[in-house]
Amino acid sequence: MKLKKIKLGRLFSVISKVLPFALIAAVIFATAFYPQSEKNGMGEEIKRVVRVWNVDTFEGGKGSRTSFLKRAAAKAEKKRTGVYYLVSSYTQEGIARAFADGQRPDVLSFGIGVSAYLEHSLPLPYSFSGGEAKGECYAYPWCRGEYYLFSLKDDFSESGETVISSGGSNLVEVAAALQEISGTQIDSLSAYVAFLNGNYRYLLGTQRDVCRFSSRGVNVYRKPLSQFCDLYQYISVLSAEKRDDCFALVESLLSEETQKELDSIGMLPAQGGDALKTVSAFMDGESLDSLREAAKGDSTVKNLDKFLKNI
Repeated sequence: MKLKKIKLGRLFSVISKVLPFALIAAVIFATAFYPQSEKNGMGEEIKRVVRVWNVDTFEGGKGSRTSFLKRAAAKAEKKRTGVYYLVSSYTQEGIARAFADGQRPDVLSFGIGVSAYLEHSLPLPYSFSGGEAKGECYAYPWCRGEYYLFSLKDDFSESGETVISSGGSNLVEVAAALQEISGTQIDSLSAYVAFLNGNYRYLLGTQRDVCRFSSRGVNVYRKPLSQFCDLYQYISVLSAEKRDDCFALVESLLSEETQKELDSIGMLPAQGGDALKTVSAFMDGESLDSLREAAKGDSTVKNLDKFLKNI
């Protein structure tokens, strides 16, 4: 009995010396490999809030891109501990005012016409000419639309007038010029109605019209326009402090699972399409206006090329 007591005493002595180091090592391991959330004075968990702003600068297909972002954010939250993505919708005017007031999000989803946040954006580990500036990629598309020529007859060689659908800040004038299509340009809904009423032989429209025809059950033929597309919804990361949480959302948006769900809002996967050229996602308003005027005045690629990027 005496011998056993001595051995047990030595064992407890060794444990008492080793245990503190083992606990410290466990804490270091947990801190390094598991995301930590803050706690308040009551010991309750405080979520890390990542602010996500979405601004639509061109017509979508159907439904809401902001709502789609919220669903992608919910998926990202499940894979990270202690983070909450606060997704908000902004107009172009609203986001311009926010920038003027010195506000900026952690993640920005946007189309062309929102250029002010470039200087605050972080480089992304992707490559897409429309989102590149200063040799780095600062914006990457998470969904896209497409330009189409629509016809009620299965014959695109027949002559006839074309109505050109205009909606948002997108450059439909450039799409028409590069495809050598001339016509009357009016607002999106009026163009759609005029085409269905037989006032025009063709309609130059977008994925929005595909959804309109589908919901109405109208049989329409369409031909994708291959020369140009600027109908990209981009994603940019602006917060270095919350970089990992921001990139978790980007990865969720670009995952194969999420990309397959884009049909639910009438949009197309980020990668794909036959378009040959696009413009910079960060093109300012003055440059966009100059490009529109150039497209209206001359349909030759030579005079437009200085504005364009090869895809």
